[in-house]
Amino acid sequence: MSKEKKNLIKTLDLLVIDEISMVRCDVLDAIDQELRKYRDRSKPCGGVQLLLIGDLLQLAPVAQEREWALLAPYYSTPYFFGSKALQQILYVTIELKHIYRQQDAAFIDMLGKIRANQMDLSAMKALNARYVPGFVPPEEEDWIRLTTHNRMAQTYNEQQLEALPSKEVAFLAEIHRNFPESSYPADERLVLKEGAQVMFIKNDPSPEKAYYNGKIGTVKGWDWDDMADERLIVVHCKEDGKTIYVPKLTWENTKYVIDAETKEIREEVDGTFRQYPLRLAWAITVHKSQGLTFDHAVLDVTDSFTHGQTYVALSRCRTLEGMVLARPLSSSAIITDASVNAYIDRELQEAQQAEGKLPQMMYEYY
Repeated sequence: MSKEKKNLIKTLDLLVIDEISMVRCDVLDAIDQELRKYRDRSKPCGGVQLLLIGDLLQLAPVAQEREWALLAPYYSTPYFFGSKALQQILYVTIELKHIYRQQDAAFIDMLGKIRANQMDLSAMKALNARYVPGFVPPEEEDWIRLTTHNRMAQTYNEQQLEALPSKEVAFLAEIHRNFPESSYPADERLVLKEGAQVMFIKNDPSPEKAYYNGKIGTVKGWDWDDMADERLIVVHCKEDGKTIYVPKLTWENTKYVIDAETKEIREEVDGTFRQYPLRLAWAITVHKSQGLTFDHAVLDVTDSFTHGQTYVALSRCRTLEGMVLARPLSSSAIITDASVNAYIDRELQEAQQAEGKLPQMMYEYY
């Protein structure tokens, strides 16, 4: 590790980890080891404060069979709470209870039953009432298909693109300096046609805020920006009736350094990736949908294979009426992990006392 990075770690006050449900136990322990090296060796995570945010009933950490065979002798679970370091830390859990995405009480109740692993026959019947054989999305609405596997989404997108009579147009990304291929935020080669359904993959940085990550639209054609001397992609969004002229955007590969004068952490751009903030989106995987919200979605999740996958797909929808099942669901498609439920139950019991613990813990820390 470079001297610059070591100095950066030494200045940390707070480490925030989002989507903690997807962080594997050994990864959290590796973070602990690195922080101990350059901070306080006697304290978990070197004494750095941690803020872990996420919903454990959403997607699980990736633990391939071969990898878990190596880890299983040392860990009881692949989830972050199996971390040896975390078990040495006195921490409090705070439950955020306000629901923003859904307003329908019946749908919220159904999602609550899935969360509590209490789906009954009446709830399954209500859910499967959303199976519509031969469903064809209305042309006046933007519908997206959520699938369990990458192959399913890719095949569906390719079929829909091939069926369009218009001509393919390819857009190549502009990559400068250091931007690892594994970190590309968009397609290096984006292939579109007029009539293609697309999804924005970045929030609009302009004052207009015309689009957001997850917004769906249809490619209507191409235009030209004389000032920037580059092509614009014209996208029409049925949801709000807006037509958006989409330019290329730039993503930055940022590294963090210590300012020699102020001794504070500052960002430094190490490389850039420039591409249109769009991807084909007749279908996407459930994993890529986490964090997004849809008004209209077809769910093809009968082949769910991991904890939380069906729940994430269902909970991306605002309403039950805005959701259609591609195939009927059985209870076996709603997969939950007993160790997660046990951990949540235990933490929620302790969360009731968290508010009283926090002031004392803050006092002891400072």
